[in-house]
Amino acid sequence: MDTRLLIADISHFLAEDIAGGDLTSEAIFPPDQTGKAVFIARQELVVAGIEQIAPLVFETRNQAIRCQPVKDGSRARANDILLTVSGPVVDLLAAERVALNLCQHLCGIATLTARFVAAVKGLPIKILDTRKTTPGLRLLEKYAVTVGGGHNHRFSLHDQILIKDNHIAAAGSIGEAVRKVRSHAPKGQKVEVECETLAQVREALAAKAEIIMLDNMTPATMRKAVILVDKQATTEASGGVTLKNIRRIAETGVDCVSIGALTHSAPAMDISMELITR
Repeated sequence: MDTRLLIADISHFLAEDIAGGDLTSEAIFPPDQTGKAVFIARQELVVAGIEQIAPLVFETRNQAIRCQPVKDGSRARANDILLTVSGPVVDLLAAERVALNLCQHLCGIATLTARFVAAVKGLPIKILDTRKTTPGLRLLEKYAVTVGGGHNHRFSLHDQILIKDNHIAAAGSIGEAVRKVRSHAPKGQKVEVECETLAQVREALAAKAEIIMLDNMTPATMRKAVILVDKQATTEASGGVTLKNIRRIAETGVDCVSIGALTHSAPAMDISMELITR
């Protein structure tokens, strides 16, 4: 992650939350009063953002603040201390909400990702994220996925060719869509095709697509598609994936499965900050 870009984003987040100042804290605490605060996990979770992001938030607010975080990727139980910060109390409180919001969200993504990874333990399959991320937070959210044991799909439209239903309809066929993108894309760029039927899988194979997405197929149809592909391309399952059906999907033999819910539906983890002024 580019620290300079992160600091610029965090500065914007802090400005949005603090605006003209903290009317409450500035009335109660003198500007020179120092103290300590701790982030406490209120439930079991996978730590993400505590080591890499929270210190940037507090230090962007005031470089005098000192942070002692636990490592991202570690497992925390309820009531574990995740982060200790010390410095001017008014600045600790000013940065609290931005730091908590980011960490609760990122810990939620890492924790959900870890559950999906655990659900397919022992099977040769990768858990991938998607571009279904919060605008402005993609790098952080995809970072949290990797912390939870998942892998990143493309970061942007420029990273990888992915021919979807609208592209196929506009081009007239999968074969024509592949031909057009190969003539336009850099040499050696892999092509992925979204397929909803076995007939489309055959078309994608004939066009020599390197990756074939099996979109919203039943596990039974996926299994047939995997046999049909026979390692001629990488197979990726997508659509309607849940913790209840992920094992059945993985057992079809697909190489990877992409899950938008990792980033767009992960529940925030319960983390609180407690201030210690004496």
